[in-house]
Amino acid sequence: MEPAALKHVLLISTLINYAIVTVWFLVFIYAHEALYRLHTRWFRLSPPDFDRIHYSAMAIYKVGVLLLNLVPLIALIIAGD
Repeated sequence: MEPAALKHVLLISTLINYAIVTVWFLVFIYAHEALYRLHTRWFRLSPPDFDRIHYSAMAIYKVGVLLLNLVPLIALIIAGD
């Protein structure tokens, strides 16, 4: 794959992944009770456990996006074509 095409793929992937985590965060904040009720249909979770799981998962997701999308994109930009 050409470096320019790879840069484009990594940029689009980064934007999509940050959009996903942003929507996840907004749903978590503004529809917390509905999301909690949905998850407690399948799992017995206390509200603090539910919050901890989601917050930790969001953090892991963001780190994954940084390491797998954004850092390689920045490295390609710095290296040039």
